[in-house]
Amino acid sequence: MLKTIMVIDDNLVNLRYIEGQLSGLYRVILAKSGEQGLSICSMERPDIILLDIEMPVMDGFETIARLKRDMVLSHIPVIFLTAHHDTATEVKGLASGAVDFITKPFEKSILLHRLALHLLFAEYQHKLENTVKELSDSLSSSFAALVECRDANTGGHIVRSSRYVAMLGRELQRRDQFRGELSDIQMDMMVRAAPLHDIGKVSVSDVILLKPAKLDEKEFEAMKSHTTIGARIIKAMYDRTPTQRYLKYATMIAEWHHEKYDGSGYPERLAGDNIPLCAKIMAVADVYDALVDNRVYRKAMSHREACDIIMKGKGSHFDPWVVDAFETVSDEMEAESKKPVTVSDLVAPLVRA
Repeated sequence: MLKTIMVIDDNLVNLRYIEGQLSGLYRVILAKSGEQGLSICSMERPDIILLDIEMPVMDGFETIARLKRDMVLSHIPVIFLTAHHDTATEVKGLASGAVDFITKPFEKSILLHRLALHLLFAEYQHKLENTVKELSDSLSSSFAALVECRDANTGGHIVRSSRYVAMLGRELQRRDQFRGELSDIQMDMMVRAAPLHDIGKVSVSDVILLKPAKLDEKEFEAMKSHTTIGARIIKAMYDRTPTQRYLKYATMIAEWHHEKYDGSGYPERLAGDNIPLCAKIMAVADVYDALVDNRVYRKAMSHREACDIIMKGKGSHFDPWVVDAFETVSDEMEAESKKPVTVSDLVAPLVRA
């Protein structure tokens, strides 16, 4: 399959010239302005962008700035096209995130060589990122499984709840109710983040975690601290490895998955849209699995009983839109809840959204 090159230039002659040079070697998409280019990018996802700097309304620097702010598009390599190749422009361009400069007018051989070089590097970088992602997923889920084992779970909770997050997220994507918050990339990071939601329990005493009776007020306060402690642990990890962007979602999920839609949850009593979507999805996934699984303080409930509790919590405990999605995929979640979780499930890369 041919790689896709997007060319953004306000000069139609330049666009047609570059298209002619690349025709047959690449799939070429043309855009006459930065605004048009960004709009097309959101649908086409080119492999590389050739971007003119001197354009009216939105120049190349503003275009790349907006591109880099978009989580979905920020990874696309950008090569600047410019007729003014001075040092100051080059430094500004590289600082803005461009991978290279090509001076106009250019030789075809130079253009083709630069494109081939950066496409090869982008492919290598993508493979490397996937390798790091799989290793990070395995380490995260294994660490989370160790924490789960402390409160008498087998670690199955982290696998199942992550899969529930994927099911709920896919249904919300299908309904198109949270456009801009549930791209495939954002969904992938939520699912990867989900296993770390209770990582803060590492700081909670076994006496509390394993208590078969209701917790008293002091014990409950200690249990609630797992949210803020977990968020602090993950944020420290994210600060050290900022390329692992899923940890940003993991921080939000860990801290706020016990918040309630009506503002009566903890630790900050957030309400409604002030609760991040990833935490609201995790809340339903987490509660459902807790209800249908055995706990030290009670036996597992039936699927029907669990569904009734979640439906009654619509608009109070849970976001109404997420509950609507739950109602649609609840049978799928029930089937998942009955599957045995093996050791390989705990250490393998998690299901992708």
